Amino acid sequence: MAVLIRTSDLPADHRHEAWRSVVCDTLGPLDLRIDPGAPLKGEIEFGRLGAVGVGRISTSTPHSVHRTSGLIRRDNPEHYRVVLTLAGSPRVTQDGRSTQLSRGEFAIYDFTRPYELAYDSAVRLAVFSFPRERLGLPVDAVASLAALPIGAESGAAALAVPLLRRVALDHETYRPGSASRLSTVVMDVVSAAVAERLDQMRALPADSRQRTLLLQVHAFIEERLGEVDLAPAAIAAAHHISLRNLHRLFESENTTVAAWIRHRRLERCRADLLTGNGQSVSTVGARWGLPDSAHFSRLFRRAYGLPPAEYRRENTRR
Repeated sequence: MAVLIRTSDLPADHRHEAWRSVVCDTLGPLDLRIDPGAPLKGEIEFGRLGAVGVGRISTSTPHSVHRTSGLIRRDNPEHYRVVLTLAGSPRVTQDGRSTQLSRGEFAIYDFTRPYELAYDSAVRLAVFSFPRERLGLPVDAVASLAALPIGAESGAAALAVPLLRRVALDHETYRPGSASRLSTVVMDVVSAAVAERLDQMRALPADSRQRTLLLQVHAFIEERLGEVDLAPAAIAAAHHISLRNLHRLFESENTTVAAWIRHRRLERCRADLLTGNGQSVSTVGARWGLPDSAHFSRLFRRAYGLPPAEYRRENTRR
């Protein structure tokens, strides 16, 4: 496995850009977000195990990488990623699900859809990339598991976690013939662990599955309230369910998808109006997906009894 970057070998003023370049060159087009003033320390290594890309990342600098819709439109290889935590607690987010992984846990996510991988403190990670067809499982089924933790307590995952760890640590010692055969073993064991986790999810009572799905949809909506074109069809598609099933989820809460989006937007607007940060009413509305000032004012008055500007005056003078 080749060391692609070791920040201690670089001048301090070049480290951020060099790290960004290596991440994008090896892990694909990603948006890297680091505080410009943060002292970047870390190392990235990368190699191949047959068709499987294997990387090791260690860093003590809090930052995050984002696979955005714009980057997906530019380049969209049909790959899955698996991230295994060797140390630290990274957070992986996709499709409205967000999981803080513990040491020895891994998660799978789809490179064809937006995701975020964030580190609040020092981490050591093993990252594996492979074509989706190598997993041998339905894409929709795997999508329901994206960003959920898979631990090593029992079953196939108890085999997968130590195998992935050893492959990541010993990759450079394998001969080419062994590497090719091992890639097949790795994919078989990972597929078994993922399939087993899917079976566990299906064994949940129907009401638990529905409640979990509703929470995921809520989180998805919350992350995208500022998008003017946020619509039920897009939400249903992102969660691989029909539009009818999405509406049924919200019927159980005695509301509708559109009403929930409107309610959450107005709540975010109300909170911003009360912070006293001096933003205009129109700016606040546009920030949360309500760019038509007159429409925003009507909705706000209907919900809270006063127009936005008057509501702010009445509630910030106390």
